Amino acid sequence: MTDYAIIKTGGKQYRVREGDTVDVEKLEGEIGDSVNFSDVLMTSLDGSLQVGNPVVENATVAAEITEHGRGNKLTVFKYKNKTRSRVKKGHRQPYTSLLIQGISVKRPRRSRASAKKEE
Repeated sequence: MTDYAIIKTGGKQYRVREGDTVDVEKLEGEIGDSVNFSDVLMTSLDGSLQVGNPVVENATVAAEITEHGRGNKLTVFKYKNKTRSRVKKGHRQPYTSLLIQGISVKRPRRSRASAKKEE
């Protein structure tokens, strides 16, 4: 069973595993910088599935920036017949490539007061 998490960044959701390389919307930072994602929507660690409401509490995904780049060119062509109206534009979306280093979920510590109540 492989451990994975679903994170949210740039308005999109990505399923990531440790060691994966993921291209996401452009993030600020230099190559080699560490990035932590706290918007973890779901985790599957050691066979146990945790679904957040909307996020999983105390869960983080650590990643390292490996590359900044621009995607393939998308051509946008607008045409109106009978008027000789033509517009051709291109667009390249900037992205950041990340190497996922780890997924962690910290269990909340029980306070002494709640431990005494249970006894």
